[in-house]
Amino acid sequence: MKTIIHKSDSRGFANHGWLQANHSFSFAGFYNPEKVHFGALRVLNDDMIAPKMGFGTHPHDNMEIITIPLKGVLKHRDSMHNEWQQVLPGEVQVMSAGSGVQHSEINGSNDEHLGLFQIWIFPNKQQVTPRYDQKAFDASERKNKLQTLVTSIDENHEDSLKIHQDAVLSRIDLDKGKTFNYTLKSEKHGVYVMTIFGEVLIDGKQLETRDAVGVSETKSFDIEAKDDSSLLFIEVPMEF
Repeated sequence: MKTIIHKSDSRGFANHGWLQANHSFSFAGFYNPEKVHFGALRVLNDDMIAPKMGFGTHPHDNMEIITIPLKGVLKHRDSMHNEWQQVLPGEVQVMSAGSGVQHSEINGSNDEHLGLFQIWIFPNKQQVTPRYDQKAFDASERKNKLQTLVTSIDENHEDSLKIHQDAVLSRIDLDKGKTFNYTLKSEKHGVYVMTIFGEVLIDGKQLETRDAVGVSETKSFDIEAKDDSSLLFIEVPMEF
């Protein structure tokens, strides 16, 4: 089993006043040649956005974009929809940029900061018709068990959102003292594990809040929760 540890304080950080951004991988003004991507995972940004602020209209193409609000109110508008879409904590949003799309993202609250993860994954199909979707996921369904959020559009998995890549995004909330065995789709896949909060042991390595580990070249691995913990799994092909 191969592991790559990314401690939370090793991430790139940008303070734009209205935006506090942590970059797990090279992004914007942050560049680290050892942190360009993990397999097909290109971006994992951990953003905090001030009230009423956000990203103005900007373009994307040929990228699968997943947004997971953690606190506050996200409002999204794109060239496929003229009206603002509200995305709340507990929901997940996906957008296949494909042949090209314009979108805006803002904090929809007048007084509360917006916290979110934004994830970019390289697609396995180019120039697809852009598409958008969002879905609410019940937190009780990930209590000490895996909850699948996103899968490939080519897979018959009814309860998940879809993207154009053989990837799986999932979450689990583990009680202190619980263990869990994560099984990968194949040994050609790797999984990037972000500790949303808490403290866990993976392969004997301790991970605390916002620490991450990339795991590859294995069929499965064990996780032990040393404290109440929440984990995000981003499983992707390592070659694409």
